[in-house]
Amino acid sequence: MGEAMIDKIKLGIVGYGNLGKGAELAIARNPDMELVAVFTRREPAAVKTETGNVRVLPVSRAEEMAEDIDVMVLCGGSATDLPEQGPIFAGKFNTVDSFDTHAKIPEYYARMDAVAAAAQKVSIISIGWDPGLFSLNRMLAAAFLPAGRQYTFWGRGVSQGHSDAIRRIPGVKYAIQYTIPVTDAMERVRRGENPVLTTREKHIRDCYVVAEPGADKEEIARKIRTMPHYFAEYDTYVTFVTEEEFKREHTAMPHGGCVIHSGSTGACSEHKQLFEFSLQLDSNPEFTASVLVAYARAAYRLYREGQYGAKTIFDVPPAYVSPWPVDKLRRELL
Repeated sequence: MGEAMIDKIKLGIVGYGNLGKGAELAIARNPDMELVAVFTRREPAAVKTETGNVRVLPVSRAEEMAEDIDVMVLCGGSATDLPEQGPIFAGKFNTVDSFDTHAKIPEYYARMDAVAAAAQKVSIISIGWDPGLFSLNRMLAAAFLPAGRQYTFWGRGVSQGHSDAIRRIPGVKYAIQYTIPVTDAMERVRRGENPVLTTREKHIRDCYVVAEPGADKEEIARKIRTMPHYFAEYDTYVTFVTEEEFKREHTAMPHGGCVIHSGSTGACSEHKQLFEFSLQLDSNPEFTASVLVAYARAAYRLYREGQYGAKTIFDVPPAYVSPWPVDKLRRELL
């Protein structure tokens, strides 16, 4: 860890949506890394990369490149792509992914750990900002302040999963959904009131929809507001806009949020302590990809040490994420 890296870490990207494009841009900003190839299910000749001069190959050819790639950055979705692709690639490559279906992470971890350990590879899973950086800060805050209550607020930002759920409603042409934290709830937490908050009291769902010509807008709005697990538990607002307005005002992908842990210390809990970690992101996929790429560096270092199997953000030493050697970290950041 204390020695400078001589050879560049060679990376591959699987999947070339918003996250894959963000990973390509992030790799270009890291001098100790090199992008070997992008692997896609689309026709490679039709894929135009962000930085140019990047090999684009079909996913079916990835295994041919096993000796040329140190870490594969998996940029598929958590619903269907990663549960299938993750174990396949973990058997051939060191990998890093952003699997974010929270309830299924233990199951996914077990599958990835079994495959990666058997193949003597490293797979760092569920990396990004939530799960990921928020998870780490929830853990730290709870360890530092065991007497307290913890809260996570998301937004204002685009929820891709919720937006997709709206787009699946018949009659919807385009749709986007913004998650917005309730300001009063956040301020109560910051004041140390430690309120018990319902789902509805913490976040608002704000939806903008372009309807197909002739579609029943009232029925679309009703289906959105009553959709279980997505909108029924929230105060949900639906605004119909023109296609021109949608493309002008609602094509960016901002996001963010904060972890707040309100605790106390002292013999009689007389001292209030507030731990807060927050992010404000202009581009959710580009930031998530930047975190993925940094943890690809950690995966490479763990692999070189023979620490095989699946890892989460809890298992990775922070210094392994940095391009700097540890003596420079001690000298300039400690």
